[in-house]
Amino acid sequence: MYTTILTNLENNIFTITINRPDKLNALNSAVFTDLNKALDEVYSNDAIKSVIITGAGPKAFVAGADISEFNQLSKAESMILSKAGQDTFFRIENAPKPIVACVNGFALGGGCELAMSCHFRIASENARFGQPEVNLGLIPGYGGTQRLVQLIGKGRAMEMLMSAGMIDAATALQWGLVNYVVPTENLLQKATEILSVINSKAPLAVAKCIESANAVFDESKDGYLTEIDAFADCFDTKDRVEGTTAFLEKRKAVFTGK
Repeated sequence: MYTTILTNLENNIFTITINRPDKLNALNSAVFTDLNKALDEVYSNDAIKSVIITGAGPKAFVAGADISEFNQLSKAESMILSKAGQDTFFRIENAPKPIVACVNGFALGGGCELAMSCHFRIASENARFGQPEVNLGLIPGYGGTQRLVQLIGKGRAMEMLMSAGMIDAATALQWGLVNYVVPTENLLQKATEILSVINSKAPLAVAKCIESANAVFDESKDGYLTEIDAFADCFDTKDRVEGTTAFLEKRKAVFTGK
C-alpha cells in the first residue's frame, strides 16, 4: 500500500515511520502521497485513537526535503509544491486525534516543519532541529516560518531562520520546541505512555481540545467563541454524561466516543 512509509496499529496507537533511511528520510513527492494516504486512514479508522510519526534508522527523523526535486521547478510550480506541503501539514495539525512527533536524529527543513505540525514533540538525546533553507537561497515553504515563531518566539525563530543554525535536543527542550528529551531507545516508549493516557480520555473532548487550542493561531477565528461552541458540543455527548456520572459515582469512566 505504501512505498516510502511503514505503518503499524497497536493498542489504538497508529505509528507512521518515514522509511527512506538511505536518504535520511528526506521528503519527496512519494512521501507526501503516502503521508496523505496514511492520514486518510487516521481520519477514517475508528480503531486509531492517536498517532506517532517518526523516522527510520538512528540518524534522522527527516533531514529535509529532497532537493533533487527542486532544480527543475518554475516559480508557479514552486507555489504548488509549497501549497501542497502546507495542506498536508495542516491535515496533521488539525487532525481530530493526537499526533505526536518522535524526533530521532536530524529534523531539518521540511523535517522540522513536519515535526512542528504535530500536536507536540518528543526528542531523542541526539535530536537536532533546524531550518537551513537560506543556505539554498530559499526559505521554509511548508509552514515553518509561522510555526517556529508560534513555538519558540519571534526572536529565537528569526535567528534560526536567518542563520540556518541548528539547535540540539536540550536547547529545544529549554525553548519549548519539544516536551521531553529521552534516550533514543526510550523514544517510542515515552510517546506510547503519554498516548495511552490520552487514549483513555473522551475522544470527542480530546478532538475539541485540539480544535480550540489551534484556534489561538487562526486569525479567522475567535478562540474564545470556538471554545464556547466546543464546550457546548461536548455537553451534548454520551461521553459527557458518562464522564460526569462516573465522577459522581466515584468510578472510572468508560468512554465510547459518542
